[in-house]
Amino acid sequence: MPAPLSPDIRNRFQTLYNEGLSAREIGRRLLISAATAVRFADRLRHTGNLKPAANSRRQGHGRLVPYEGFFAELVEQDPDITLKELQAALLEAHGVQASLSGIDVVLRRLDLTYKKEPHRGRTAQTPCNEGSSPLVPLDVASHRASSTPGGLH
Repeated sequence: MPAPLSPDIRNRFQTLYNEGLSAREIGRRLLISAATAVRFADRLRHTGNLKPAANSRRQGHGRLVPYEGFFAELVEQDPDITLKELQAALLEAHGVQASLSGIDVVLRRLDLTYKKEPHRGRTAQTPCNEGSSPLVPLDVASHRASSTPGGLH
């Protein structure tokens, strides 16, 4: 949902509307769409103000809210627990099937996120075959010297 128009534009619209201009003319002057201007005029006629409507977005509700403590306890017991393991534990303990993204939202709301630590670095590589020789980069100079002119062998 886009942000509402500024209070300044709304006040200017109301002033021009009270002066008797049509909604479409006010829309052209204030560089807003004709549809918005007509809606503003209609709202002024019915309510007398142009305050933006309240955002009806729900906050903090959901099917997994009752299990926030359960998730917090599991993460406290095992900080390296995966989302799949949390999903299985929820199903086993409470019989509730939940998506991985839903569990992730609950954990983020509880500020229980796992971040990789950049100072750890990569793990050491182990060779696949113990007896094999390591790969050696091709010496471009010696390769060029041994090749025949024109690149033909």
